Amino acid sequence: MIKAKKSLGQNFLHDQNIINKIITIKEIEKKNILEIGPGTGNLTAKILKKKPKKFLVIEKDNELANILRKKFNNKIQIINGDILKIEENSLSDETLTVYGNLPYNISTEILSKWILNINSKKIWFNCLILMFQKEVADRIISNFNTNNYGRLTVLANWRLNIKKICDIKPTSFYPKPKVESSLLFFEPKENFFYLKNPKNLEKITRVFFMHRRKMIKKPFNELFNNNFELLSKLGINLNLRPQNLDFETYYQLTKEYENLRG
Repeated sequence: MIKAKKSLGQNFLHDQNIINKIITIKEIEKKNILEIGPGTGNLTAKILKKKPKKFLVIEKDNELANILRKKFNNKIQIINGDILKIEENSLSDETLTVYGNLPYNISTEILSKWILNINSKKIWFNCLILMFQKEVADRIISNFNTNNYGRLTVLANWRLNIKKICDIKPTSFYPKPKVESSLLFFEPKENFFYLKNPKNLEKITRVFFMHRRKMIKKPFNELFNNNFELLSKLGINLNLRPQNLDFETYYQLTKEYENLRG
């Protein structure tokens, strides 16, 4: 049995019921597939049975990459590298259906990177089917005026429609993680709030949520220099806290920030 590497956040999914649920979420026959962190290939094998057109996998672990080569031969294209260092927009000329049991220690970093690097002209994926620590998933799908609402919520919901598929018990993995997991389904939004540069949204939310329990007066003044005209325009109360502002307000704030800087 392969020994999981704690440093890479490895927990291998082996529950066949969950694997079967994952591969029925989206029709993938003759589609282009990307799997992040295939591990020992349990999900990979089931995806192959669905007869995809092209199948890429990204596996950072050299030992696992070699095992996958022996197990699947030329049926999959293996990229032995770090997903955080790979330019996702250049992976394929055609859009990809993406599966990922993401390492929990870098899952938010991966998702944030993908959102901030979305090319407005052509999005590189048609959907994302991703597994997160339940606590992180709860933050992604939360709404404003809740304790889970934060930077990741605002970023993810800017360009993506998100649906929770199910929660997954630790016993579905080897070795068993100490936390529950959740499976989320993401699709690009056809209509979204246009921003010149998504990194400006990242900056706005970072400054506002830096002190999430405090009132927004300080972050607002830091970014907008006591612009009372803007306060009136957007109808913002500086006595509110970051979690009290809805998605649209953060997108409007980002637009105004971009306008002020030309």
